[in-house]
Amino acid sequence: MARDEKKRLGKKHRQASTRPKKGKAPRAAGGRGAVTGAVAPKARKKIATKKAEAERKAKTPRRSPEFEAKRTIAPDGIGAAGLAERKEQQVPPLRYGMTTKKTGGRISKGPQKPADMDEAQWREAERIGEELSVQMGRQDRGRAGRDGAGGVIPERGGAGRDGIGEAVRRGDLKREGGPLGVDPELAEDGTLPLVAICGRPNVGKSTLFNRLTGSRRSIVGDEPGITRDRIYGEVEWSGRDVRIVDTGGVVPDDEALIPSEIFRQAQVALDEADAIVMVVDGRTELASPDLELARLLLRGGKPCFLAVNKMDTPEMGGQAENFRRLGFRNVMAISAEHGSGIGDLLDEVFAVLPAAVEVLPERMEGIEEEMEEDEGPVDLPVREGDVQGSVRSGLRPTAERTNANDKPEVARPRKLRTHGEFDQKETKIAIIGRPNVGKSTLLNALTGTDRAIVSPIAGTTRDAVDEVVERGGHSFRFVDTAGIRRKGKTKLMAEKLSVIMARKHLEAADVSLLIIDAVEGVTANDANIGGYAHESGRSVIIVVNKWDLMTTAGPDGLRIFDGKPVVDAKVYEEQVRHALKYLDYAPLLFISASEGINVEQVFKKVELVSRERRKRVSTGQMNRFLERVDFQRASVPMNKRVKIYYMTQAAVAPPTFVLFTDKDVKLHFSFERFLGNQIREAFGFIGSPIWFKIKARNKKKTA
Repeated sequence: MARDEKKRLGKKHRQASTRPKKGKAPRAAGGRGAVTGAVAPKARKKIATKKAEAERKAKTPRRSPEFEAKRTIAPDGIGAAGLAERKEQQVPPLRYGMTTKKTGGRISKGPQKPADMDEAQWREAERIGEELSVQMGRQDRGRAGRDGAGGVIPERGGAGRDGIGEAVRRGDLKREGGPLGVDPELAEDGTLPLVAICGRPNVGKSTLFNRLTGSRRSIVGDEPGITRDRIYGEVEWSGRDVRIVDTGGVVPDDEALIPSEIFRQAQVALDEADAIVMVVDGRTELASPDLELARLLLRGGKPCFLAVNKMDTPEMGGQAENFRRLGFRNVMAISAEHGSGIGDLLDEVFAVLPAAVEVLPERMEGIEEEMEEDEGPVDLPVREGDVQGSVRSGLRPTAERTNANDKPEVARPRKLRTHGEFDQKETKIAIIGRPNVGKSTLLNALTGTDRAIVSPIAGTTRDAVDEVVERGGHSFRFVDTAGIRRKGKTKLMAEKLSVIMARKHLEAADVSLLIIDAVEGVTANDANIGGYAHESGRSVIIVVNKWDLMTTAGPDGLRIFDGKPVVDAKVYEEQVRHALKYLDYAPLLFISASEGINVEQVFKKVELVSRERRKRVSTGQMNRFLERVDFQRASVPMNKRVKIYYMTQAAVAPPTFVLFTDKDVKLHFSFERFLGNQIREAFGFIGSPIWFKIKARNKKKTA
């Protein structure tokens, strides 16, 4: 470098030429890992994510999901323990009424056709034997609690194909009451039958699910692999109700983390289903995942139906016959987008499902209660002879009278459903937060199951996953929503729709759990998400997750996670309260969802917050409260001050108060905050926002 050039650059020419550029990480001398000191924060996060994924793959066993399927989806629901027991006893594979014989070095399955039976009778015996095997397998699964661990089917005399053929010749065995696949014992517990929808990615499963349920519950898009978790809904057809479950795209041979978890979730749905609908794309050729999945379903012994989707025109219906080589008897051409062929599919599926128990009186009673609550019958005095007329016209008499049992009839107070005063059977709790803060892990910890897919990859959850938990006589419905990102960070269509659905489920909930990562602390995105819950009127509980990483110390007294000092809970809570000042009314919990630490406190806080949310204060109490409040302490500009004559609580959930003032002006935010704090000190309302409405006494009416 020339002397003049060095003078021009100054000290810059002394910098090493090997200094890494921004965004590129040099490799370490040992060839493992990367030096992230001189790397941009975004690139540093990518390097750490890749390293964590590589370590996870190294620990993941290289066992094929297909092998797991053979072990878990056993014929007729034997289960792994039953298969092992039969293997020790050297019992042939279970197929009701089938045996395995060695004949001259060759193996032939099943009995041979008797010489005195014609071909038609033998085919009829085979058909009835297969249907009986399906029915017996379903009964064993129903007795075992639908956990796929039913016992070995006992041998029954004359129940094999030889016995069936003999019964067919005698005419003793006939169909009664529909197909033999119907199992009336499954309907005795009052639960609805379940139908599972499965198939490889991007064949139209979610579109069919939305068409059957008449909703937009499942996210639909052109991108393959949008649906990952199980999504449940209900379908009504011909006066009967069934439950339906939508599963993610199944690829049995894919060993990646998310596809293998999708396959595991689909297995759970297939194990508990009473009938299965496999969906294929009629405009493409059969792929390897279609063949593998069809083989697994047919081996399961449950009623299976093949829906050839995307048959948009009647001329394309004939192409559905080409898919019979998969081995399905019931093949229907449908178009989930346009609704053609859906009725025929439902007729075929409902024909093999067990009949549900009739609950008509209870349903009618609930409908009458809702009609009374919504319509609000008018209280009018009735003469002694006008009792029947009042009942027929929908009016409730207020005069004291007696019924047939000589008991005085007590008029129930009217409950306004729009004001949140109706009796709620369950509490909906929305789990919200940024991506990868532990929402799905918390749902699994609260429910005690592997309901949601959990992975270290941000944005794993897309569709909202809900689960009902009965605890202490209360019903809680927890809804795991997708991680809410900033608008500038959401690029894919599926991510944008997942954020929109998360906002909708938040607005439909009663209580929201705002999950915060204890390692990263409160971020600006956390404050925005908390603002969504606050503005929508939902009760809020702040949950600081991954607290074990901040408090677990090693032998040296420092944290094992990063070698820093252990965090004090009180100091951390002050930092959270300072960052979320507008949520000062929300209770705060420190938990660890993965370790199960302090998870039980979530139920107690949810029950407390939901009860406070529906608290009602009488007008007399509020007026006495106003007399004790010193409004001179409120820091409000003089032109924004109002005189409150009296106030009353107009609604609950959230608590809403109407202020009767001398001026029709909007309350100053400081005055609103002051009045809300005074109300909380006097009456509570823990975890719930308080709304105010102004009504001027001397307001002039304008045309």
